[in-house]
Amino acid sequence: MPPGPPAQSLTVPLLFVVGVVAAVVATLVMDQVMPRLPEGGTPPFVAAGVLTERHPDDAPSRLASVVHYIAGWLTGPLFVWLLLATQGVLGSTEVLVTVVAAVVLYVLMVGFFAVVVLPRSRVEDGRVGTIRRDWAIDAAAYVVVLVPLVAAGAELV
Repeated sequence: MPPGPPAQSLTVPLLFVVGVVAAVVATLVMDQVMPRLPEGGTPPFVAAGVLTERHPDDAPSRLASVVHYIAGWLTGPLFVWLLLATQGVLGSTEVLVTVVAAVVLYVLMVGFFAVVVLPRSRVEDGRVGTIRRDWAIDAAAYVVVLVPLVAAGAELV
């Protein structure tokens, strides 16, 4: 029997699995931070409200949970992609690559919510600043947990 193609490394696919697992943990940590802030738990309801064209207070809680967890879990693989893309651009300086990818992820998380989602919501103008600030804190907690977990997992892969 002729030899098949050379075995491909599973490093990159496994790194995406690490990203998902780390994202689940980061989302669960974010769940602990959100209720401690005045509007910390509001962002999933803002997203659900935008999707259903309702005020966040009237948005379906199940949809808010689904949006929150799917977005949280998929942000891990997005971070892995940012790591790989940043490494391709900057080279193999691990600390610099990780920091740049983490900053880009944080800016994307906060920026997407603050610039795309929140302005489309039916939330009162007086709440917008607090919701934006609390989301920035929620996202920071997520990134602070996600990044070291992915970095540690990458060492094992």
